[in-house]
Amino acid sequence: MNPLYKTGIWLASLSFWAMSASGQIWEVSEPENLPGKRHENAMATANGKLYLLGGRGIKPVDEYDFKKDSWTSLSKTPLEMSHFQAVTYKNEIYVLGAFTGSYPHEIPIPDIYIFNPIKNEWRKGAAIPENRRRGAGGAFVLNDKIYLVCGIQDGHWDGQVTWLDEFDPASGNWKTLTDAPRPRDHVQVAVLNNKLYLAGGRLSTARINQVLNTVIKEVDVYDFKTGKWSTLEPANNLPTLRAGNTTVVFDNKLLIIGGESDSHVEAHNEVDAFNPRTQKWEKLPSLHQGRHGTQAVSLNKKVYIAAGSANRGGGPELDDMEILNNR
Repeated sequence: MNPLYKTGIWLASLSFWAMSASGQIWEVSEPENLPGKRHENAMATANGKLYLLGGRGIKPVDEYDFKKDSWTSLSKTPLEMSHFQAVTYKNEIYVLGAFTGSYPHEIPIPDIYIFNPIKNEWRKGAAIPENRRRGAGGAFVLNDKIYLVCGIQDGHWDGQVTWLDEFDPASGNWKTLTDAPRPRDHVQVAVLNNKLYLAGGRLSTARINQVLNTVIKEVDVYDFKTGKWSTLEPANNLPTLRAGNTTVVFDNKLLIIGGESDSHVEAHNEVDAFNPRTQKWEKLPSLHQGRHGTQAVSLNKKVYIAAGSANRGGGPELDDMEILNNR
C-alpha cells in the first residue's frame, strides 16, 4: 500500500477523533509565575480575575490576572478553610460550609467569611444556624440567594446530611428547603436551566474505616420551578464514580471533573458531561493531570481548574492550571 495513503488514513482518523471530542481540548497554562501549592481549596472569579483560596493550613489568596498572565499572593485567610465550594456574589467571594482543623474530625466553620478582592480584605459575615453547620457540601448562587446543600457534620468521621439551605445576603436570613433524596459529602454542584444537579460525592465514615469506597452513583436534581427533587434514571448514573470532584456548567452541559476514589491511587482525570437536551452523558477530553480537592470555574467561554491533589488523599499538592478550550 502507498505509504502516503496510509498517512492519509491516519490523519483522517485523527481528524475524526478531534471532532468526536467536540473540538475541545485541555491546555496547560504557562503563566509568568505559579500560585502556591494547595488542596481541599476552592477557586472563584471576581472582576474578571481568578482567585485560589483556602486549603489545608492557613494560606494566602492567590489572584490570577489575565492581562499580566501572572499570579499575585494576597491576604491570608483569617483561619484555616478547607472542603468548600466558593461562590461569588456582587464581586465578593463567599465561603460557607467549610471545615477547619485536622483529619478526621474537621470542624464546620460557624460563620460565613467574605473576601473583597479590591480591598484585599476578609470580613466575617452572618452566622450559619448552629443546627445546620457542616462542611464538604455544595454551594451556589441563584437569583441573589446563596445555597448550601448536603455535606457532613463531623469531618470525615460521620454525620452526612441531606440538607438544602437558602441564605439571603440582603437580609441575613436563612431558610430551610426540602431535603435531597440522599446524603452525600465531598461534592460540588451547579445549576443549569433552573435545576440543581447533585452528582458525585460519597458517605465518608472514617469511624468504621469506610471513606474512599463509599462513592455515590445516583444523580439527584432539584427543580427550582416546582420545588421538588427527582433522581435521574439508572441509565444516567454518574459514569465515573468519584468524590472530591468539581462541577461546573460549560457549553450548556454539566461537567463533572476530577475527583478521587478507591479505584486507583492517582486522582481521577476524567471529565463526564451531562447534556440535559439529550438526557445523556458524554465523555469529554481528560485532564492532563488528574486532581481532586479543588474547584473549576467557567469564565470567558472557557473552564479553568488549578491546584488540588494529584493522588487520592493529601498529596502531592499541585500548583498548575489547565484550561478547557473550544477549538
